[in-house]
Amino acid sequence: MQITETLADGLKHDFRVVVPAEDLRSEIDSKLAEYGANLRLPGFRPGRAPMKILRQRFGRAVEGEILEATINRGTQQAIEDRGLKPAVMPQIDMVSDLENGLPADVDLEYTISVEALPEIEPIDFGALELERLEAEPTDETVEEEIGLIASAAADLVPVEEDRGAATGDTLTIDFEGKIDDEAFAGGAAEDYEIELGTGEFIPGFEDQLVGVRAGEARNVEVVFPEDYNAAHLAGKTAVFSVEVKQVQERRAGEPDDEMAKQVGYDDLESLRQDVVERVKGHYANVSRMIVKRHLFDRLEEMHDFPLPESMVAQEFESIWGEIEKRLETPDDDEVREGKTDEELRDEYRKVAERRIRLGLLLAEVGRQNNIEVAQEDLQRAMFSQMQRFPGQEQVVLDFYRKNPSALSQFEGPILENKVVDFILELAQITAREVTAEELIAASEGVSEEE
Repeated sequence: MQITETLADGLKHDFRVVVPAEDLRSEIDSKLAEYGANLRLPGFRPGRAPMKILRQRFGRAVEGEILEATINRGTQQAIEDRGLKPAVMPQIDMVSDLENGLPADVDLEYTISVEALPEIEPIDFGALELERLEAEPTDETVEEEIGLIASAAADLVPVEEDRGAATGDTLTIDFEGKIDDEAFAGGAAEDYEIELGTGEFIPGFEDQLVGVRAGEARNVEVVFPEDYNAAHLAGKTAVFSVEVKQVQERRAGEPDDEMAKQVGYDDLESLRQDVVERVKGHYANVSRMIVKRHLFDRLEEMHDFPLPESMVAQEFESIWGEIEKRLETPDDDEVREGKTDEELRDEYRKVAERRIRLGLLLAEVGRQNNIEVAQEDLQRAMFSQMQRFPGQEQVVLDFYRKNPSALSQFEGPILENKVVDFILELAQITAREVTAEELIAASEGVSEEE
């Protein structure tokens, strides 16, 4: 096998590989003989079938097997001899014409195009200087959170004052929907409870019930979203006849020990302590998000190495695909911010380059310092995912048990956070006390990127 490097341009490498015909034919004949040794063919004793018959019957299949193995071997050798680490799968192009099979007396020739990962030398992380913002929950914040808990725990009571339904009120209604004066399946219900302002119903439905009173009937006209999960209703206009049976509101009293017990605590003080810890945890997460963003900014500034164009292109296409979807929705103006498509593409290509640069750097730091994702890490991530779907924990658990490979989606984020923690342990970090408002203001724009 003759391997010649025909291009070495930065991270891009091309090779031409030539495999002598006699070497290929020898391998093919050896494999055919191996098959024939245990083969029973009519008219021949076991293992005595002539090579001519073996070629006629199994030649094309064996040729394909040997051809694939030869190409893989040559590709691996070309990469290993040059000490390359491919960024993506190498591209193989055949020079030989194999349309009618492998010629018996013509050398096999093909080319390999491979884009390698760059050599990365991480900086001394001990020289990094970062600032961590820290905030403590105020009494006002804690009491506000307790008030929200009390409101959520409050019983529903009929609205007594002379007013129409307002956002936050719960209505008990009967309704029937029709499209072109024809009722449709799933479009009717009795004694249905709906809380105004939650957005749980078709867009526009709840808005048209603001101001209704118990005993009132009202027609509500809505348009089903184009992406509605029932395809036969998507994009259709429907009119619902709604009868309002009752209007209720949540009436919360002053938070006290009884209310705390109602939501699972021993007394109001234990509830207050839990709220304090939860708010502290939230602030800590926001603070980490900010310091992580600043860390990434510094790492990007302090590491300059070439990026594999193929990886950048794949990342950009993934990002741009999502942006294009948003440009086709009412979010268009918010996403575009007055920019042309060309300006947006330039902007998001820079985002793709940043992600690839940081991803390669963090992966290299992890490799050099033996930072790995353990099975226990994946299990914790799975249970965290389950907690995001209250009441459906078993469904989520069953999904991952039946699809264990799905856990791999957590590996990247877990490894990233482990490497970030490793770097932050080495960096020089100065803490600065700020108010909660200053902390939240500093986080604006950071959460979206994260």
